[in-house]
Amino acid sequence: MDTAELTVKFQEVFGAQPDATFFSPGRINLIGEHTDYNGGRVFPAAITLGTYGAARKRDDNKLRFYSANFEEVGIIETRLDELVYKKEDNWTNYAKGVLKFLGEEGHAITSGMDVFVYGNIPNGSGLSSSASLELLIGIIAQELFDLKLERIDLVKIGKRTENEFIGVNSGIMDQFAIGMGAENKAIYLDTNTLVYDLVPLDLGDNVIVIMNTNKRRELADSKYNERRAECEKAVEELNAKLDIKTLGELDAASFDEYAYLIKDDARVRRARHAVLENQRTLQARKALESGDLDRFGRLMNASHVSLEHDYEVTGLELDTLVHTAWEQDGVIGARMTGAGFGGCAIAIVNKDKVGAFTKAVGAKYEEVVDYAPAFYIAEIASGSRVLSRNN
Repeated sequence: MDTAELTVKFQEVFGAQPDATFFSPGRINLIGEHTDYNGGRVFPAAITLGTYGAARKRDDNKLRFYSANFEEVGIIETRLDELVYKKEDNWTNYAKGVLKFLGEEGHAITSGMDVFVYGNIPNGSGLSSSASLELLIGIIAQELFDLKLERIDLVKIGKRTENEFIGVNSGIMDQFAIGMGAENKAIYLDTNTLVYDLVPLDLGDNVIVIMNTNKRRELADSKYNERRAECEKAVEELNAKLDIKTLGELDAASFDEYAYLIKDDARVRRARHAVLENQRTLQARKALESGDLDRFGRLMNASHVSLEHDYEVTGLELDTLVHTAWEQDGVIGARMTGAGFGGCAIAIVNKDKVGAFTKAVGAKYEEVVDYAPAFYIAEIASGSRVLSRNN
C-alpha cells in the first residue's frame, strides 16, 4: 500500500487528511531461536511485509483506531485516560499499551489521535505482527507529538507492552529487529547487552523463502511462557555450583560439565537447546561473514533439529515444511522461525529453483496436513519509519 492509497483510505474512514503516513516491518530470524530471553545472541532481519499506518492529531482526548484487516469491527474508540487492557478492544490493546507506557516514561501525548492501520503480515504467522504494530504506534506518537526519543526507547516500550500489558513473557528480539532493521542487512544482537552489529546479508544467487504453515499461532496462549519458566528453573538449579544469570553465559563444554545439576529431563533438553543455539548463532555470523553459505545452511538445519527434539516447539506442520525443504534441490538450509507452534519456516533457496521448490514442498504439505501452505520471498528491509508528511 503506497502513501496515496493510505491517505485515501484514511479520508474514507475519518473524513479528514492524515498528518503523516508510516510503515513498520515484520521480521524473520535467521538463527538464534528462543535465545533472546535466555541472554543469548539472535540474528534477525526486518522484511518488506509489515504494517502501514496513517494518523492525525485530534483536538480532544479521544483515540479512534481502525484496521483495514478487521473492517467488520469498525472504529474502536477509547480515551487517553482509559488506557487499560480490555479483551473486547482486540488489536488496539497493543496500541493502548504503547501509549500508556510512553506517558508513564514522561513522554507527553497531549491529545487524542485518529489512526488507520493496514498490515500485510499474515495473522498469527510468527513474522511478528504484534511487534510491528507496537513500533508503528511508537513512531506515530513520536512524529505527531514531537517526542524526544531514541529508537531503542521505542524498542523497549514495545517489549514492555508485550510483557506487562498483553501478558506474553517474550524477549526483545522482535521489537529490536523491527525498530533497528536496515536494508539487506541482518542484525547480530547480544540480548544481554543490546550491543549489535549490522551484518551484510549476501546470499549470492539465493533468496530467502518464507513458508507459512497457515496454522495460526497464538503466542499468549501457547507454551511460550512455560518454556521460559523451564529455562529459568534450569538456571536456578545450575546456580547450586555456578554463578550465572542466564543460560546464554554458558558454552557447550561448561553446560555439559554441569548439566547433572538440572533435576528434570525436559529441563535438561530445554537448557541444552538455549546453550547450543546461542553457540550456533555465534558460528552462523562467522560463516556468513566469511561467505560460507553451506555452513550457514547446516547451522540452520541443526537449529531446527534442536527446536524439534530438545525445545519441542515445532509440530507436524513446521516439521513437514522443513523436512521436505531439506530434500529439495537448490536448498542451502531450512528451519522454523519465530516462537513455533505453527507460524512460519524459512529456507535459503537458489533463485532458479524456487518454482520447483514451492511446488514440491506445497504438494507434500497438502498430502500430510490436508491444506495448503503459502510461500513468500523475503526481501530485507529498513526499520519502522515515516513514509510521508502532509504539512
